Amino acid sequence: MGRSPADTVIRDGQWVCVQTGEIIPHTDIAIKAGRIAFVGEDASHTIGSGTRVIDARGKYLVPGLLDGHMHVESGMVTITEFVRAVVPHGTTGMFVDPHEIANVFGLRGVRFMVDEASDQPIHVFVQMPSCVPSAPGFETPGAVLGPKEVTEAMTWPGIIGLGEMMNFPGVYNGDDKVHAEMAATRSAGKVIGGHYASPDLGLPFHGYLAGGPQDDHEGTRVEDAVARARQGMKVMMRYGSAWHDVAAQSKAVTEMGLNPRMFILCTDDSHSQTLVSEGHMDRVLRHAIQLGVDPMSAIQMMTINTAEHFGVSREMGLIAPGRYADIVLAGDLKDFHADTVFARGVEVAHDGKMCIDFPPAVHPDWARNSVHLRQPVTAEDFKLKTGETSEVNVNVIGVIENQAPTRHLRLRMTVTNGEIQADLKRDIAKVALVERHKPTGRIQLGMVQGFNFDQACAIATTVAHDAHQMIVVGTDDEDMALAANTLAECGGGQAVIMKGKILGLVELPIAGLMSDKPAAAVAAKAAQVLEGFRKCGCKLNNPNMQLSLLALVVIPELRISDLGLVDVSHFDFIQVVEPIK
Repeated sequence: MGRSPADTVIRDGQWVCVQTGEIIPHTDIAIKAGRIAFVGEDASHTIGSGTRVIDARGKYLVPGLLDGHMHVESGMVTITEFVRAVVPHGTTGMFVDPHEIANVFGLRGVRFMVDEASDQPIHVFVQMPSCVPSAPGFETPGAVLGPKEVTEAMTWPGIIGLGEMMNFPGVYNGDDKVHAEMAATRSAGKVIGGHYASPDLGLPFHGYLAGGPQDDHEGTRVEDAVARARQGMKVMMRYGSAWHDVAAQSKAVTEMGLNPRMFILCTDDSHSQTLVSEGHMDRVLRHAIQLGVDPMSAIQMMTINTAEHFGVSREMGLIAPGRYADIVLAGDLKDFHADTVFARGVEVAHDGKMCIDFPPAVHPDWARNSVHLRQPVTAEDFKLKTGETSEVNVNVIGVIENQAPTRHLRLRMTVTNGEIQADLKRDIAKVALVERHKPTGRIQLGMVQGFNFDQACAIATTVAHDAHQMIVVGTDDEDMALAANTLAECGGGQAVIMKGKILGLVELPIAGLMSDKPAAAVAAKAAQVLEGFRKCGCKLNNPNMQLSLLALVVIPELRISDLGLVDVSHFDFIQVVEPIK
């Protein structure tokens, strides 16, 4: 009304009005106490002597971008450093599922993330992890969470809902534990996140829907998107560093004409190098538009659609009075890049640079002590022995580039001196799962195809969704042992070894998942790891992300855990080596 002056007025921009689908030229925005007070043709009545006036010069005024489902730990940095990396790209809100650190440290790990999230200059909401472990009985996590912990977390400020319900068989089979967690979430009036990773859209899918999950990011086909949208689920189309699922599913909108308001864009997992070199939600926006999604629809999919889904559209997700002044000024919608970013009414970034300081983040000593091996491993630990003497059938994990699912391959291999060895000519490497939480000393061995190693080498990681044991892949037993011991000594991370030498190493001392260094510094070290992959012969896009999912025993078809080789399609253990019948 102009009775008191605005703190800031942005003048003469093009209002991207996601609530109506219009672009309205010559618009002013008045900001007071971090909120939008007025949006209209002329805000001159709100300008006082102390008001900061910014001339938008016809640039687009876009609501701050929201990432509807993501895991900070996948960036290998802390929440503070993740935020520092993505804010200049126009991200002003994130919905974080910290089930990675929860699998290492349990409830105190979740609280650790919630507390750091509350100190950020943007909105960082936390979803309480639902599946720790992701598949009880199929892996050994560092912690166990259940209905009691979920009920407690629902009372914490900053908890927005329940994280992705990965135990989809438990939902449609009526498992008491998972239904109690969802009931506690419903009682708190919060959102139940979904994760239905099966291609079966029959009765199991319908049973999962009836159980309560309200969104899903695991679809990879257009029929997945259609089925979810028709059944009232929000379709979360992810475009992270390695999971490229927008292309197929967006056809439900661009070709079939489904209502785009049922769709949300997210990243799920973004590597630090992706954040630094390519961007965050702005990258997703450009990708969706290139695929033919209308720019307004694409922006809605990462602003108002997301905010409405999580019940926070009274606070954010659109430019309108009463909402936080989360506003991005951009010169082009189709080739979107943030020029100036406001979060809660404060100019936080301009021309790709942060304009504010961050409070120092303090990380307790217990968070830096998470890699526990019974003893240093040796090359002998990585020999895959068998009592067979000639040829055998081997169940092999088949990597699928740019997708989370794997293939269950059945390959005939030759036994040499009582061992199954890596076969460079056939692109078959060894994979080992080293238990690092208890420590039990268990090492489970298997075989994997798809990394295309053509050298004697090994690569190890403590980023190993979801139990986050240590995964080692390689073609040389000595190098595999050195890779594992290297990570044990530095508290976790990723290491590439070739012929006894370290080609790349990124140290991740916080839970074995994150560094407290800036994203650019982590990305530089991660780039050395990626270059190490290439020197080993691997040409996959973001192979370290593919590596980190070899132990994810809730996504078909074949995975490895410290308890054995898991046929996820049938949720059963199978032998690595089988005699030829």
